[in-house]
Amino acid sequence: MIKVDNLHRHFGAFRAVDGASLEIATGSITGLVGPNGAGKTTLFNVIAGALPPTSGTVTMDGEDITGLPPHELFHKGLLRTFQIAHEFHSMTCRENLMMVPGGQSGETLWNTWFGRKRIADEERALRAKADEVLDFLTISHLADHPAGAVSGGQKKLLELGRTMMVDAKIVFLDEVGAGVNRTLLNTIADTIVRLNQERDYTFCVIEHDMDFIGRICDPVIVMAEGKKLAEGTLDEIKANEQVIEAYLGTGLKNKDQVATV
Repeated sequence: MIKVDNLHRHFGAFRAVDGASLEIATGSITGLVGPNGAGKTTLFNVIAGALPPTSGTVTMDGEDITGLPPHELFHKGLLRTFQIAHEFHSMTCRENLMMVPGGQSGETLWNTWFGRKRIADEERALRAKADEVLDFLTISHLADHPAGAVSGGQKKLLELGRTMMVDAKIVFLDEVGAGVNRTLLNTIADTIVRLNQERDYTFCVIEHDMDFIGRICDPVIVMAEGKKLAEGTLDEIKANEQVIEAYLGTGLKNKDQVATV
């Protein structure tokens, strides 16, 4: 679904992404791991249109999407979440979901005067869909709670819920487990797998929790110094001496420690 070819993103003399080339297969849950500063989030930002590349290309289903802005990629079905959830904190969880679909009739001043029935019909349909999504995520009890008042893990679930309000093809998840307790992290993992299996979502997941990666991701891609270092199953990655060197700066004797990095 996604092919990245010799991608670069430089900040002055600093090469955050330095010739990265990788592929994300349709229907996969691909893990993206690597030590801090490896360029993972910058790579996400370039793919998702938040940053233009210095050079290189990104294609989606064979179409060149290099440098397209996020709103255009949104309409093509490419979405992303962030390390820190970006909710409308004073709006309810349900309202946060209802905000997502574009082209709503209520966005036009003319319709607010002369198309009120159409707006009301759309809002009823959006409300029903939002409630279905909240139920899928097992957080329907939070429907009327301000989104800014729920826990960090619940906000991460809500971000996943936003992707369900449109026809997402691929979702990039940036440290979805950061600051989330183990119980909610298991719920998030289950939700990702269900979306993959039941709704044909493709995912690419940045995460430092190797247990989480091992539970849901295959393959796993390792980045270091701005480029792809290795790719394979988690067991293969954990046994790769180059990966161990990138994480720990030591030899094979410490390979078991990679599981805790």
